Amino acid sequence: MTLIELAVILGFWVIALASPGPATLAIAGTAMASGRRTALSLAAGVATGSATWGLAAALGLGTVMIANAWVLEILRYVGAAYLFWLALKSLRSALQPRTGTAQPLRIRSAKSAYTKGLMIHLTNPKAILFWGALFAVVISPTAPVRDIIVVGLSCVAVSTFVFISYALIFSTERAMSVYVKLGRWFDGVFATLFGAASLKILTTKLA
Repeated sequence: MTLIELAVILGFWVIALASPGPATLAIAGTAMASGRRTALSLAAGVATGSATWGLAAALGLGTVMIANAWVLEILRYVGAAYLFWLALKSLRSALQPRTGTAQPLRIRSAKSAYTKGLMIHLTNPKAILFWGALFAVVISPTAPVRDIIVVGLSCVAVSTFVFISYALIFSTERAMSVYVKLGRWFDGVFATLFGAASLKILTTKLA
């Protein structure tokens, strides 16, 4: 594999990751509401989930899961339920009167933030389809092991960079001050987007 081919793959990977989705929404919301440290912990959890699906796909487990539709169906319902729960949390916070700087996505510890990020990505069936497509379509099954390792590690590195960037950008003082002023509106938006993501997972044909 040439450097140009790798650059093209990573370019599309960045575009797909940076677009609004359950993981990036959660990172952005947590960064504004609970600060940089918590957001970085959540981002680390998301990155771990991404790496887990990447490893599964590289080992051929992604193809096995795609071939067994019932596995994806279980992930579909679990993921949709989890996102719907996040939507309800944000909606409840949006409807509550604010006294000061209430934080709808407040997470008690770095560990719980990491777990939340991990759950968001592991319960998203689109993640395994995304990684599975990478190793089944973009990378030939007969490709040298070296190419598989290089592409896999590069995509994991890029994923981690994107998630951490979200945590850093949205945890700036300016972003947090805007959140404090418009917190209830943000909560309403997050509730809507998490709800839409949940509905999309339920209604999109995965296989």
